[in-house]
Amino acid sequence: MNNRENESIKIIPLGGVGEIGKNMYIVEVDQDLFILDSGLMFPENEMLGIDIVIPDITYLEENKDRIQGLFLTHGHDDAMGALPYILMKLNIPVYGTKLTIALAKEKLKDVKVKHETQFITIHSDSLLRFESADISFFKTTHSVPDSVGICIHTSEGSIVHTGDFKFDQTVSADYRSELGKMARIGDEGVLCLLSDSTEAEHPGHTTSESVIANEISSAFRASAGRIIVACFASNIIRIQQVLDSAFETGRKVAVVGKSIERVYDIALKQGYLQVKSDDMLITAKEISQYPDNKVVVLTTGNQGEPFMVLQKMVKKSHRNIQIQKGDSVFIAASPSPGLELFMSKTVDMLYRAGANVLSSSRKVHVTGHGFQEDLKFMLNLMKPKYFIPIQGEYRMLIAHSKLAQEVGIPKERILIPNKGEVIEYKNGELMTSGRVTAGNVLIDGSGVGDVGNIVLRDRRLLSQDGILIVVVTLNKARKGIVAGPEIISRGFVYVRESEELMSDSTKLVQSIVEKNTTKDAFDWSSIKQDIRDQLNHFLYEKTKRRPMIIPIIMEV
Repeated sequence: MNNRENESIKIIPLGGVGEIGKNMYIVEVDQDLFILDSGLMFPENEMLGIDIVIPDITYLEENKDRIQGLFLTHGHDDAMGALPYILMKLNIPVYGTKLTIALAKEKLKDVKVKHETQFITIHSDSLLRFESADISFFKTTHSVPDSVGICIHTSEGSIVHTGDFKFDQTVSADYRSELGKMARIGDEGVLCLLSDSTEAEHPGHTTSESVIANEISSAFRASAGRIIVACFASNIIRIQQVLDSAFETGRKVAVVGKSIERVYDIALKQGYLQVKSDDMLITAKEISQYPDNKVVVLTTGNQGEPFMVLQKMVKKSHRNIQIQKGDSVFIAASPSPGLELFMSKTVDMLYRAGANVLSSSRKVHVTGHGFQEDLKFMLNLMKPKYFIPIQGEYRMLIAHSKLAQEVGIPKERILIPNKGEVIEYKNGELMTSGRVTAGNVLIDGSGVGDVGNIVLRDRRLLSQDGILIVVVTLNKARKGIVAGPEIISRGFVYVRESEELMSDSTKLVQSIVEKNTTKDAFDWSSIKQDIRDQLNHFLYEKTKRRPMIIPIIMEV
């Protein structure tokens, strides 16, 4: 397909390797630079107060004149959640399928992008021609329709990025994989395959969606009270199954939650969701007008995470819905890494509230990613010369590399890169050849990248041992204390029960200040440092805690 002779081919992961989410891969062919996906990641436990994490795009900013476009594989946050923040800094065209582009445009409403972004809608038969390479696409099966894999055709063979995928022979046309096209790509020659590793540790085939649909339907029929389904906002295949089962059992459906309402409206307008009865949908306020056995609540939480919203319902702090005895709660979602404990606590709370919980104990959810046999099938279809496992934590990448060896790919032709590592095809061989800037950019509220390791360290200290604020007012001319010292404790000790400790701390601070002010020359910074050092030592001896100490010295 590509008749040009390419001199340079590079693959650089900026995210999505050694972690779940934050997928972003750079493919450079000669002077052209192609970006594949721009995902976000949910924060790890130690990232206190952080909302989301996105890739560091310093390298892209440095090479912005070479960027030909950003190509999206599908509409989930792990593939395009960072898009608004990327477009704040880069004015580049964005390519994606109809539904993916619609979801991407909706995301841009939350973040102000100064320039007009060029969105280009493609389909699986689109062929894009660039100076250095051609790009084609193929349909894949995932939990959101309009998902595609990306194929970059070079003179040395194709570079194929699978996106998120699994194989399922029972799904509808909107979700069906183009097996024939995948096989043709493999026959024409694949230089390197970048393939989804999320479920590489699980043997067998991914459970078919038809099994899940039947299980949801039978569970709906067996439920005597209200049904509350919590799922990821963009899991459109699960939303459709809930709508179908509600229609079969004569139930009304209330879609509750900003994120799921957005996705629902877009998918409905684009024709990717079918509602079989016009009067089946109701608002949250109308729920009380119907018998419990005629109601389904479809919900999710902030950032599409469903567990927090369920806890709100249990604690009766949700604006519209409260869990009551007899409710059946379907958790149709797998917890993100680090949220497993949070999910188990949520389930425990639901049971305490008298709800019947269906999660892993009954098949009401299945992953959108391929198990081991699906991954082997993709490898056999593509027959790549080189293989790079992506989209997974390091152990998943290792598991996927072992599967590749099982199907005949030599170990020396499998590369497991780190973020920012440059993989270059040179002299007929794919090898690592340097690094570029890569890492995490933390989003906290409206701040992008303004929270770093020092801020996180301070938040961690505050969360562990609390804070002491020491206030002293001095008269510099007279070299004496005018007011204070006053010590304010938050999260360290309960002051009323620690009066002796606080009194001793106050005396210590007073002696430190008086000692410093008797000197001929003194400055505020040295007094503050003495207070921090000596008070920290004293408090650790007494309590074995190290609170953050902030001295405030005022002058009159």
